[in-house]
Amino acid sequence: MTRLSQPWRAALAALLLVSGPSAAQEKKDAGGSRPPGKAERAEKDDATYRQLETFARVLSYVENNYVEPPDRERLVYGAIQGMLDTLDPHTVFMPPDVFREMKIDTSGEWGGLGIEIARKNDRIVVVAPIDDTPAARAGLKAGDELVGIDGESTRGMDVGRAMQKMRGPAGGRVLLTIQRQGFTAPREIAIIRDHIRIVSVEGALYGGIGHVKVKNFQERTDQYLRKELDRLRGLNGGKELRGLVLDLRNNPGGLLDQAVAVSDRFLPGNLPIVSTRGRDGRNSTEERSKDRDTEKNYPVVVLVNAGSASASEIVAGALQDHGRATLIGTPTFGKGSVQTVIELEDGSGLKLTIARYYTPKGRSIQERGITPDYVVPDEAGGKPGREAPREKDLQRHFRAEGSDETVSQASTLKGPPENLVPWDVAAQLKDPPLKVALEYLNGLSAPSGRPPARAEGR
Repeated sequence: MTRLSQPWRAALAALLLVSGPSAAQEKKDAGGSRPPGKAERAEKDDATYRQLETFARVLSYVENNYVEPPDRERLVYGAIQGMLDTLDPHTVFMPPDVFREMKIDTSGEWGGLGIEIARKNDRIVVVAPIDDTPAARAGLKAGDELVGIDGESTRGMDVGRAMQKMRGPAGGRVLLTIQRQGFTAPREIAIIRDHIRIVSVEGALYGGIGHVKVKNFQERTDQYLRKELDRLRGLNGGKELRGLVLDLRNNPGGLLDQAVAVSDRFLPGNLPIVSTRGRDGRNSTEERSKDRDTEKNYPVVVLVNAGSASASEIVAGALQDHGRATLIGTPTFGKGSVQTVIELEDGSGLKLTIARYYTPKGRSIQERGITPDYVVPDEAGGKPGREAPREKDLQRHFRAEGSDETVSQASTLKGPPENLVPWDVAAQLKDPPLKVALEYLNGLSAPSGRPPARAEGR
């Protein structure tokens, strides 16, 4: 039997230490009668040790006998990635260069195309292009399949690798090969990278009603939202808004604390916003609203679609459960899990799913998403979420609790609000959900005897 080389013996020792405390506890109890649960745990630990020894032995064989000298780092990183590929699609290992880029994402500026992607089976698909980025201007749509990047096939490609290939200095060219429903063959689209500076909040005023688009949840998103609402009040002559359209369409999510802060802005104090539940009661928390900086109780519509994911669904679910907002659009993406990011000693990172999250009424949106109060497709004559991928389409996704509800919800979708009164301010809009939302809010708060106002601030 070949002896383990010194590096892999050290690696195995380190791996065994990870499970060490529980094993030590088992030995401590060995003198007496061992409770059934602990006996089962000890058996599992023993099996884990044997598997780790097998892993280390394979590494040793490869290092000592492979036909060419292997790259140790690639071997170890590949083993880690292979291990995590047995878990859910949001648990990922990031080598140092990919991890650095991930940290840049939350700051809101990087060089690239501005596209959110996911892995569906062994394919890379577009979740949503970010507004006002090269990807959006090039016409990419949710549901597009990325067949190739710069001539390299994406079949089986890791999402991190695909993102890395699309990012780089502004001015560089990226050739995407796109397959879309209706295309007879894949098409190539050349896109020039730009500095992606995500202004996470933008707004406009329509006859005293605000429209605020929140593009993602980055550092300081809630601060930007407060400033934008104050700016719209200034455009409104210093008067309070008659209503607000909070637009979360194609918002892929982001930082949990910012989703909580944005929800808190519209809720009175001490109301639940979101709760998380991990395994065996771990990582279980509840976030509640605070009684400060709360917006006035004007009517709110939240716009959502299949590109509204994660943090967006937390906000939409919280405001819907508390009756603070009416939801208009199409069912959301359905990502109901919480990830923690761990930076490792060599600069790599681990994004690990540690809990599921729930709306204030205890709803899990995992796999099924948030259902709007009124369904209005993004395009006139379109179907709700026609081509867009959702969490339920991703390989190895968590199943929804009470999965029968996933089926029954499809039959409860309601069409647009009835008896909407056309409004001159919104008449020329080519955005069906926004048009419906503005007409809906205007019907709730139309000032008597006042002529329609023009849209401002766009």
